Amino acid sequence: MKSKTALPLSYRLAVTSRVLAAVIGGYLMASLAAICLALWLPTSRADAVVTGMMSSFVFYLLAVLWCFACRTAWRAWAGVMLPSALFATLAGVGFWVAHT
Repeated sequence: MKSKTALPLSYRLAVTSRVLAAVIGGYLMASLAAICLALWLPTSRADAVVTGMMSSFVFYLLAVLWCFACRTAWRAWAGVMLPSALFATLAGVGFWVAHT
C-alpha cells in the first residue's frame, strides 16, 4: 500500500488564492470593462451596452487564464486588479464626462 503524502498547506492556499482571484477578480474586471465599453464606444447607447456585455465574457476568460498561468498568486492578483483599477478610473471619468 502506497502512502499518500498530503499537499502542503502553502500550496493549497496558493491555489485557493488563484481561484478567488479568477472568480472574484475576473468578475470585477469583466464588469468594469463592460461599463467602460458601454460608456466610451462611439455608437448608439444600446449597441454600446450589448457590445460591452458580450465582450465581458472575453475579459473574464482572459482573467481566468491569466490567474492560472502566473507563477505566483500575488502576480495573479496584481494582473487582475491593475486592469480593474484602470477600468474603474476610465468608468469614473466616463460618468463625469457624461454628467457634466
